[in-house]
Amino acid sequence: MNNHLSNQLNALNPRNVEFFRSMLEVYSPSQQEQALAELIVARMAGLGYRQAYVDEAGNAVGELGVTAGEASKTIVLLGHIDTVPGFIPVRIEPDGDTIYGRGSVDAKGPFASFVLGAAALLEQPELLQGKRIVVVGAVEEEAPTSKGARFAQHHYRPDYCIIGEPSSWDRVTIGYKGTLQLRYELVRELKHTAAAGPTAFEEGVEFWNRVKEYSGSFNVEKKISETLQAALRGINSSSDGFHDTITLRVGLRIPYGFPLAEFKEQLREWAGEGKLEVFGEEPPVTSDKNSLLVRAFYAAIREEGGQPKPLKKTGTSDMNVLGPVWNCPIVAYGPGDSSLDHTPHEHASLAELERGIRVISRVLAKL
Repeated sequence: MNNHLSNQLNALNPRNVEFFRSMLEVYSPSQQEQALAELIVARMAGLGYRQAYVDEAGNAVGELGVTAGEASKTIVLLGHIDTVPGFIPVRIEPDGDTIYGRGSVDAKGPFASFVLGAAALLEQPELLQGKRIVVVGAVEEEAPTSKGARFAQHHYRPDYCIIGEPSSWDRVTIGYKGTLQLRYELVRELKHTAAAGPTAFEEGVEFWNRVKEYSGSFNVEKKISETLQAALRGINSSSDGFHDTITLRVGLRIPYGFPLAEFKEQLREWAGEGKLEVFGEEPPVTSDKNSLLVRAFYAAIREEGGQPKPLKKTGTSDMNVLGPVWNCPIVAYGPGDSSLDHTPHEHASLAELERGIRVISRVLAKL
């Protein structure tokens, strides 16, 4: 073990490690978060949060600082506590740094940094003066519902918002692509194979080819964050002796500034006589990289010895849900390697978690 890592591990706070591990040991796939929410609320109360409770949506909520009526500024830190399915036995490797467990990266690690980083301000009460800090452990982010964030959407109007998603401790996510889902269905009367004209199956494939060709043309000479990503998520065909039926499911990742209204009209034209359902729309979101919130993160990361960089991600998060509604400075942040999201070998660094905790504390002190 090198001396640098050894020094980092010596600085690990056993209380922080124990809390993180206890979160990982509670299996919490979407719609099964109750036990974890109750554990988090109990821990928040033990840490000295002014309020700690499970709200009507099932979110774990803790509040620090002044009440809503007394606050000159409100800061919401919202991370999700659900995971994708698949329990990974929790273990810490012999190196003392690597911890395995479902959600260690996505996104219990980032959320643990919120809970512990905010609580650290209680050691210096003057840093909470005039501030209302609300930490929300949101449910069902990994489900299509985003139930926790949509509930929070109507209950807070923060001046600043931080979303808990892995970015690495020294990176700040300032943008996410949007998303759009398509369902195409075409039913045609069965005809002889020698008859002229395309089959229903061929027309369905042609619809997908047009979407794919359009995205390829749009993406020429663009960065990945600026591209339109199209994926065929499913295809089914059937025949009952009288009719042929084809159904396609298509997922799209939409870049910021994309002409979405025009594109949806084009899709309907390509669909022709097919039935086209457009749903699951979440707008792309981006944050001003010169905002006070981003500058606070940059300063905090530098104070921890890092070189901060902004990220724009190709996926989506609760930032897509909340950003357009709250219309306040918003970023996503959290320790962890996002390439490990949803994988069977998901793991995180405890030393990085500690750095993330300190970065969050520094940011909240600066706002």
